[in-house]
Amino acid sequence: MQDALAKTPPRTASSTGAPTPQSPMLTTAEVADYLRVKERTIYEMVARQTIPFSRATGKLLFPRRLVDAWLEAQTELPGTGIAPAPPIYAGSNDPLLEWALRQSGSGLAVLARGSSQGLEDLAAGRAVLAGLHLLDPESGEWNRAAARAHLPGSRHVLIHWARRTQGLITAPGNPLGITGLKDACARGLRFATRAGGAGSSRLLEVLLTRAGLTQDDLESLERPAETHADLATLIETGEADLGLGLQAAAGHLGFLPLVTNESFDLAMTRRDYFEPPIQTLLAFARTDSFARRAEHLGGYDLTDLGKVLWNA
Repeated sequence: MQDALAKTPPRTASSTGAPTPQSPMLTTAEVADYLRVKERTIYEMVARQTIPFSRATGKLLFPRRLVDAWLEAQTELPGTGIAPAPPIYAGSNDPLLEWALRQSGSGLAVLARGSSQGLEDLAAGRAVLAGLHLLDPESGEWNRAAARAHLPGSRHVLIHWARRTQGLITAPGNPLGITGLKDACARGLRFATRAGGAGSSRLLEVLLTRAGLTQDDLESLERPAETHADLATLIETGEADLGLGLQAAAGHLGFLPLVTNESFDLAMTRRDYFEPPIQTLLAFARTDSFARRAEHLGGYDLTDLGKVLWNA
């Protein structure tokens, strides 16, 4: 493994003599050469899901950035250990979780930039905890496929946080009489959206597809909302007519539920699961104060909170 770390993939020269930029994706042959193993070994690692890979184009490809992160995660540094990740929660914005992170005294700062970005931050060692709600449209499963694809090596776990309700947030009382996505698109209503890496943005794509629609059918605001609260504010101030968001963020606004079983989960390394920040958070999530907050916000089912969903 250290031989693999020591090897730097060659940079080929162009006809002008300048180095050719490395492709961000490696083929099976290229990743085998990079790791100094046979291609058969790569196929076996893919079958065991022990190396980051993608089949997005119909063939096996390996994101160079994630392969490098995976190699780093497997490196043993006798006598020194691997530098711990900073005390940061990264990933999806969730009102209940972010309140609990503050109230529990977990010591974790919040850097909520979307589910996909959170997984990347966790994989690269820029965070100790990542929250995600990414639906795999093929299997109908939440988060496991995304965790397997993004998280390198075999040292991560996925812990369930809550089932949430997402739907269309409208002005108070739904004065426009919005009945669903098709209705909103047909009337050209102004739609507040989330950034591309957000789980809600991915969920909206799935819901549009199921309704026979695309993003082009939406009359979207130019600038996406950073959080569920920001999206709700755009509707409350009249800048947008509706948007897809959490029931917990709707407050006094109108709300039409579309998805009632969205799974919001937390990813971390097995080592960090046992450390004080995450154990403090999970202990607080078992208190009456936490349960009252969830009930007040609405749209949360805490039945399986803390359940291990995936152990790499």
